[in-house]
Amino acid sequence: MQPTALPAGQSWFTKSPIDANLVAFTEPFLNDYFRANFYHLKGRDLDLVIDAGMGLARLTPLLDLTPGKPVLAIATHVHADHVGSLHEFAERAGPRLEAGAFATMPDRWTFADEFRALAEPVSRLPAEGWRTEDYRIRPAPLTRILDEGDRIETGDRTFTVLALPGHSFGCIGLYDERDGLLFSGDAVYDDTLIDDMWCSSRDDYRATMRRLLDLPVRVVHGGHGERFGETRLKQIARDYLERQ
Repeated sequence: MQPTALPAGQSWFTKSPIDANLVAFTEPFLNDYFRANFYHLKGRDLDLVIDAGMGLARLTPLLDLTPGKPVLAIATHVHADHVGSLHEFAERAGPRLEAGAFATMPDRWTFADEFRALAEPVSRLPAEGWRTEDYRIRPAPLTRILDEGDRIETGDRTFTVLALPGHSFGCIGLYDERDGLLFSGDAVYDDTLIDDMWCSSRDDYRATMRRLLDLPVRVVHGGHGERFGETRLKQIARDYLERQ
């Protein structure tokens, strides 16, 4: 049976408040493989949007943005399920090692072609007439390039950029050392980790997991799955290292 469009007024996204300043989003009608988490963090002086979903529906109207307040959208890496709505934001940041791909969003880097090839990419259509074969990611050239150790200041938080390669060679995380908060993208999450793509490196992933074993965290918000704490983070890292 062919999927039907969402009823009028129903959002393509789910919106899950975590605390007064942090909201998680996902796209429940996507194929499981491409269903990712992305986040809106309100800061005193600067809001952060961390990753941006597939881009099948507009994201910005759903965000509780303050008129005139700056917003920085940060992509943890350039894969389709994290950059689809990045073009909706005027200020865009991402990892140096993948920076060139954001300007054109080619299939080789984003894997959008794999989404188009799925037999069942969505369980509902994001809009009447939407067709999988037409799916493309709009270019979103970076306005800020991020490297290991860079700082992102929101006014009430400081995030340090961590290079966490393995899933892809450009993967980064955002770490608030004072609070123990880590946005990890696809470097680590509580589900099956993917390390067998052309842009993956198991050697890099092992180094990332060893680094995460020593990282003090309170909570990890990953690119997929549920959030988790330090004990689970260390278990995931150890399990990966033992398998490898």
